[in-house]
Amino acid sequence: MRPIALGFLAAVFATTFALGHEANGPNGGRIVDAGDYHVELVAKGGNVEVYVTDTSDKPVATDSLKGLAILTVGGKSQRIELVAAGSNKLQGPATSPIAGNPKGVVQLMLPDGKKARGQYR
Repeated sequence: MRPIALGFLAAVFATTFALGHEANGPNGGRIVDAGDYHVELVAKGGNVEVYVTDTSDKPVATDSLKGLAILTVGGKSQRIELVAAGSNKLQGPATSPIAGNPKGVVQLMLPDGKKARGQYR
């Protein structure tokens, strides 16, 4: 009985560890936790898109959200204001093209004045 309990605990810890880190999303970007949300960052040339879902991966309406992406591109920091651009998408223009998987943070400004932040490493 003891090995079964240890196996169960190991599975629970492994699942918790995996959910707390980056994963690949359905839109081709990386997903991280941001408070009570998941945010998927997709950088396409001169545009940044962020898809927002809840912790059950259900789309969250972004019409009342604002966002800010601060990304490191070519060793320099870019601040990209994000605005609603679809049912669960925020987007904004980058000041220079972004390739690959940039490092940085995405911050959501929620309607109640609170903020949620996800970090990409």
